[in-house]
Amino acid sequence: MLKQQRNHMNFTGVVAALLTLMLVGGSISGAAQATEPKKELGTLSLQFENDLFSGVDQHYTNGIRVSWLSPEGDSFEMLQAVRDFLEQIARDENTETRFGLSLGQDMYTPANRNRTELIADDRPYAGWLYTGMSLHTVTNYEEGQSTQESVEVNLGVVGPWSLAEPTQDFVHDVRLINTFEGWDNQLRNELGLLVNYERKWRLFDPIKIGVTGFDAIPHAGASLGNIATQANVGGVMRWGWNLPKDFGPPSLIHNVSALDRRPDTSVSAYLFAGAQGRLVAHNIFLDGNTFRESHSVDKKHWVGDASFGVALLLGRFKIAYTNAFKTREFEGQPKHSRYGSLAASFQAVF
Repeated sequence: MLKQQRNHMNFTGVVAALLTLMLVGGSISGAAQATEPKKELGTLSLQFENDLFSGVDQHYTNGIRVSWLSPEGDSFEMLQAVRDFLEQIARDENTETRFGLSLGQDMYTPANRNRTELIADDRPYAGWLYTGMSLHTVTNYEEGQSTQESVEVNLGVVGPWSLAEPTQDFVHDVRLINTFEGWDNQLRNELGLLVNYERKWRLFDPIKIGVTGFDAIPHAGASLGNIATQANVGGVMRWGWNLPKDFGPPSLIHNVSALDRRPDTSVSAYLFAGAQGRLVAHNIFLDGNTFRESHSVDKKHWVGDASFGVALLLGRFKIAYTNAFKTREFEGQPKHSRYGSLAASFQAVF
């Protein structure tokens, strides 16, 4: 009888021990899952530019771009050589790398929408439909200094293949706006290549001014291809609350705001103003087709851009609105060009 009680107690002890181990193991597993780091799936962005934001409908009249930026450290085999080259230039262990994919469409029209014949003294009708791959490296130094280098390769088509005419007609019909009647005079079909390079510098962390902050981010870059060949230099200044340590509002090449590393719950808001000068050697949307006869105008080689706007960042979501101005781009252009830009991005982290 005593032996049976002892066996029963041993059995009960073993069961209790097993249950305890299961509970402890479950707790450890749950804790491990709770502390498991979140996984980033990349950043999705949409950028929409239109001159109707500024109350006009001419020249650079519309641009839309959808893009995706990979998580830090991901690569793409076709861009591996470019990444290695940029990292070799940086020569620093604190270099972060991302690559991007994009799809976009731009439209250009003269000022007079009603004339069906070629308007010799105004810019050509033109469209540009393209897809792109890009590579971005950010190198962090001491005392808040960092640099961003970006290389983007765009391949696409100019001319009727760009679908600019039916796209614009559809949007104008939906919005009950008169359509442009001279698209028969647009540039001819041509395959297009555009390689962009851009470098930005963060020279210092935001300077505190009361509860706000201020910083300045200069940049320089160049483009090469039958679409455009040019060089530019400029910068942007920002003033606002809880300025993020990124590289400013969206620009020609996708902005690497995902490298900001802000907490999910943080909020930032700031005003910005920027300017740049450009030396233009070639612009297909002014010079006309590369290999075929087409309408063209006499472009200006020295042009300038200015912009100002506001940006709001809510955790991993960012939205920015920009008003942009361009000096006269060709001889005989009566006024400078202006348009508005609305850009939104979301960094997916789960």
